[in-house]
Amino acid sequence: MNPIIALIIANVIWGMASPIFKLSLQNIPPFTLAFIRFFFASILVLYFGLKHWKKLTWREFFTILVASFFGITINIGFYFLALPKTVSINAPIIASSSPIFLFFFSIFFLREKFHKNVFRGILIAFIGVLIIVLSPYFLDGSLTKAAKDSALEGNLYLIISTIGSVAHALILKKILKKDNHFQITLITFVFGALTFFPFMQMELQKWSISLIDYRGWLGIIFGVLFSSAIAYTLFAYGIAKIAAQEIGVFTYIDPVAALILAVPLLGEVPNLYFYLGSFMVFLGILFAEGRIHWHPFHKIKQHKFHIINSK
Repeated sequence: MNPIIALIIANVIWGMASPIFKLSLQNIPPFTLAFIRFFFASILVLYFGLKHWKKLTWREFFTILVASFFGITINIGFYFLALPKTVSINAPIIASSSPIFLFFFSIFFLREKFHKNVFRGILIAFIGVLIIVLSPYFLDGSLTKAAKDSALEGNLYLIISTIGSVAHALILKKILKKDNHFQITLITFVFGALTFFPFMQMELQKWSISLIDYRGWLGIIFGVLFSSAIAYTLFAYGIAKIAAQEIGVFTYIDPVAALILAVPLLGEVPNLYFYLGSFMVFLGILFAEGRIHWHPFHKIKQHKFHIINSK
């Protein structure tokens, strides 16, 4: 499969995920849903993971576990904690700000050169994120103080979730060049499920599996089959084939998919601050990247051209 197509499909699925999981979390606790999602997803990819299994060094295995901690435990854990507290359409917009964190990670951890033009763009995008994160306090009279505090907490959780996702991609990038993505996906899912298991046990003291209704089943089926088994496998395959700096551009797809689904499913209608913040996020990242043609559909054409000329 074309890696660009794989990443587009993965991000469409993940864009649809926030309104679906928000609905599901009205019925099922977050860590229980997370455990069920990755436990059964690991069963779905078990055959392919074992089929492509090869012996890993301890360093490789530890690297995968660290990436799994950020990509599953931190990313999904805080993502599920955030959704009941804030509007679902905020999730993909804040996730689209991942280039902000990539920029600072590359400066402080990878010792890359500081670029002023990139920093200016990142600053604009960061202001956009702040507008969205702090927007509950701009909505005078429409929310109680408790609701505003809850929404702010949810938005901050989404930032932590995004940082986990960025760290996951950076850590896995090199190892995916050498090891099979099915094997890595299997290890990631099993480790993720294990980290959620003790938290699920605490939730089951106050909640019962027998209480699951159509909302819970929707989240479980979508989470296990689409958002985990299919999307993570496609994502792992895609990032193994393209440059690391081009990965973040595919998150631009997520907000569109989320918005299309959130309006009819949850009745979430974007407000002025959502549009303003989103505009500044995308404008800032556009300035930082310095090239307007960095979008997925251009990358498809570019990738096809490269294949033709490399034969």
